[in-house]
Amino acid sequence: MRILFFASLSHVMKASYKSISWVFGDQLNSNHSWFKDHDVSRLFIIAELPQETSYCNHHVQKVAAFFAAMKNFAESLQESGHEVLHLTLDETNEFKDFHELIQHMLGQFSAQFFCYQRPDEYRLLNQLRSLTFADHIEVKEFDTEHFLFSFDQIERDFVSKKSHRMESFYRRMRKGFNILMDGSEPKGGAWNFDKQNREKLKKDDVYSVPAPLTFENDVSKILTRIKTHKVPVIGREMNPLIWPVNRDQALELLDFFCDRCLPSFGRYQDAMTAKSDHSWSLYHSRLSFALNTKMLSPLEVINTALARFENSQDEISLPQIEGFVRQILGWREFIRAIYWINMPEYSEANFFESNRKLPDYFWTGNTKMRCLQSAIKDSLEYSYSHHIHRLMVTGNFCMLAGIHPDQVDDWYLGIYIDAIQWVELPNTRGMSQYADGGLVASKPYAASGNYISKMSDYCTDCYYNVKEVTSEKACPLNSLYWHFQSENSTLLRRNPRANLVFKSWDRKSEDDRNAILLKAQEVISSLESL
Repeated sequence: MRILFFASLSHVMKASYKSISWVFGDQLNSNHSWFKDHDVSRLFIIAELPQETSYCNHHVQKVAAFFAAMKNFAESLQESGHEVLHLTLDETNEFKDFHELIQHMLGQFSAQFFCYQRPDEYRLLNQLRSLTFADHIEVKEFDTEHFLFSFDQIERDFVSKKSHRMESFYRRMRKGFNILMDGSEPKGGAWNFDKQNREKLKKDDVYSVPAPLTFENDVSKILTRIKTHKVPVIGREMNPLIWPVNRDQALELLDFFCDRCLPSFGRYQDAMTAKSDHSWSLYHSRLSFALNTKMLSPLEVINTALARFENSQDEISLPQIEGFVRQILGWREFIRAIYWINMPEYSEANFFESNRKLPDYFWTGNTKMRCLQSAIKDSLEYSYSHHIHRLMVTGNFCMLAGIHPDQVDDWYLGIYIDAIQWVELPNTRGMSQYADGGLVASKPYAASGNYISKMSDYCTDCYYNVKEVTSEKACPLNSLYWHFQSENSTLLRRNPRANLVFKSWDRKSEDDRNAILLKAQEVISSLESL
């Protein structure tokens, strides 16, 4: 049997362990019941896996952040007295595949049990449940103990291929966890305050945007490994790395958000600007990586924000805290349920039968469209872009332009530091592309340039004219918007919410409609040069 020397170890390993418990890179939950007791017969393995770096082209900061967080978690477990083996690509690349690696570990340490926490990705769960081992090896699957809506509850409350609405789910969660409630009624007399949370950043507001809290994590050794093993990556390399890669940093970022950003979070959650040095972060929490790796739990994030609200109601209004709670308690849990109840078919949904190629500038940001340029360059620069960029800029453009959802999915899954398929797929294919035909959203989130102008200052410095539809320099979103509605009218006219748009379209003269559609075809034929 092949015996490896594990260079990443800083302590002497025992010759054998009764059980091996595998911890994946998005399972860094120090409060999991696995870690409550110290069992010297149990070995925890945390490993950088080639298969997890290659199923799509990830942003280099994403790979570095995951690897750094995994290393830090392994060290924290070891310092707490647990038996831990941390493997890097230097060790795991010696094996043909993940199955061979596990088999080797079980054999080398004479283990009788192989334990794992249920992965949050269908791909990985299916792989683990399909593995075969020697008869004397017992396999045990555990819950991650992270989410507020249990895995078993998904099949009880959700139905595959049926539309579900986040609002009703969110209200049930609010009641169930007694969050922002006055008895049986919502605090403040309303379940959400969306209408108060759609403000644009005015000129003077831009100067008040806080500088984001960032960190200085040395990832030089990780970057060397990425290059040595030829991991396919995209985006800008960053060292030191600014993202939280341990629990202490994640908690510090949570406190920063509550102190500096929460007072204005809801108000400006849909706003965009090119006029601030902090336009990529604004008032957003940027906690998604810490949450999705489980360094933070959703309930502790909510409770921390609620405590700050209760103690600072002169600074933090109800609409601000409600908007944040809705994202964590409502949307995040809802999206996970949509993912699991509809997989694996969901990953192939293509309601509009879109088939165009994603333009090359999604990997450079070199486009004359100011909004798209800003959203893409932020993504490449930071492996992050806030939700309105993702939904109403890059997402809206891809849907209107008829980009194949597979290509959109691959880009979103790879480029964003917080992107794991369970959260990326329903948000992208469902919410932004409406490729699921309405399982997530009640209508397509389609918008012309008017929306961008309303919620940002991009249009003032753009090469294109947002007020024009058919002229040479007309905003491409305008003609694409009407082309999208016209091309999909048979599907969309059935939808009461989407049908309102066609009343405006039908009122246009035939000449105007033809001119708009002709312009749209011109835009589509020149997608690569916009």
